[in-house]
Amino acid sequence: MTKHTAFWDDLARDLEDPEFLREYVAESMRIATIDAIVNALDAAREAAGLSKAELARAIQAEPATIRRLFSSDKMNPTLGTLAEVAAALGLRITVEPLGKDERAQVTGPLLEGRVADPKKLAKHLDAMRTRKPKVPA
Repeated sequence: MTKHTAFWDDLARDLEDPEFLREYVAESMRIATIDAIVNALDAAREAAGLSKAELARAIQAEPATIRRLFSSDKMNPTLGTLAEVAAALGLRITVEPLGKDERAQVTGPLLEGRVADPKKLAKHLDAMRTRKPKVPA
């Protein structure tokens, strides 16, 4: 048994606990969502030819705020900050429904506290966190 397989097996066992399952799904979605938004905003900033300092000036923020937003592994920006950055880049943050398959993978476990295939869910959530961002037009 490899470490990778052992990890997924251990995580699948942990996901059988309804409380752990809900926390893991919610945190995974939070991380994936913030990463996707921040990565898309940074790609838009680069496409617009703006430096981080120029973007900070546009929203009247300290340059360090924008540097942290785009480089910190442990960021937790407010929706207000993300909306201001998006507006300065000619973008808007929107909410979109999950697709049918993803809704079954994510929403069901959150509401019911259980999942039919914990290992499949864990791998799905991991894949969400590693998707490449779409560059806004």
